[in-house]
Amino acid sequence: MYYPEKKNIIVSDYLKTLASFIKDCQLESGAIISNADGSLDPWDHCESIMGLSIMNQFDSALKGFDWLKETQNEDGSWYAKYNVEGAIEFHKPTHFSSYIAVAVFHYFLITNDKDFLKSLWGFIEKAIDFTLKYQTDDGSIYWAVDDKNNIDKDSLITGSSSILKSLECGIAISKILNKKNNWYEAYLKLRECIRNSPSSFDKKKDRSNFSMDSYYPVLCGAIDDKGLINNAINKTLQDFYVDGIGIKCVNNEPWVTVAETSEFIIALTKNGKDGLAKKLFTEILNISDLDNVPYMGWQYKENIFWPDEKPSWTAAAVILAADGIYDLSKGSSLFKNNFLDFF
Repeated sequence: MYYPEKKNIIVSDYLKTLASFIKDCQLESGAIISNADGSLDPWDHCESIMGLSIMNQFDSALKGFDWLKETQNEDGSWYAKYNVEGAIEFHKPTHFSSYIAVAVFHYFLITNDKDFLKSLWGFIEKAIDFTLKYQTDDGSIYWAVDDKNNIDKDSLITGSSSILKSLECGIAISKILNKKNNWYEAYLKLRECIRNSPSSFDKKKDRSNFSMDSYYPVLCGAIDDKGLINNAINKTLQDFYVDGIGIKCVNNEPWVTVAETSEFIIALTKNGKDGLAKKLFTEILNISDLDNVPYMGWQYKENIFWPDEKPSWTAAAVILAADGIYDLSKGSSLFKNNFLDFF
């Protein structure tokens, strides 16, 4: 087995390179291109905004929020994919809409700018209300609707976990701004469902072979029992970790991905496993080009970077992982804490 040669990189200089790369992906409209074909989706866009915020690139982060404001649909949603000309995929994933609350709250943690929260509140409220329209009686949330509002009646563990964190951040924002809503009840129902009703999810396709399904409930705070957390972390390591390289996206594919590894690193720091988090962080530094910009992943059977793409949100995920380990910004607490009762 071949391992790419490890690089000695000073973390701060490395992250400045990643922030510059993300800025270079941003269009004048504020959209942060994710993919080689010039496309982006709103969830990845929010992730890239958070990377910029950590690195104090506030002008670019605010431009990113401006793009979200300009493109939000009247019902509070965003479409699944955009390019420079506008929307190109017209279904509306529920977790894409609510994730704006995470990016906005993260920006607030770093800047303490309450006026900024006020300026985004209407967009957050519409986005979360859109998402919660599709919550079922058992607490799960259908993952998407098409542009005619036909519902895809399946719920995803990863998407639902993302929504749970979004609700937590939205509730925290509403408390700061003294706004009233019924989101807390929806949060409790969704959390209970993720914890105790696995049959409510992934009804159309078994996704348990994806690493995200094993660590996302930990990352987003659905699980808070230490024993269950350790079980989830150990399962991820057993089923998806390749020592010296990182976390696989899918357990039966020889493909380690930088974003999944970075997210798992954050889950580790959330639960006090900093030594292992640093080990994995060092390993994913190898999956990058000569300018230290990360590729999407490494195919370790063929010994190639694959695919030959360097998504902006992947770079942002690395910045978020570094912040989780080294507490580089006031936003490093975003995933480490549950903010329901902070305000």
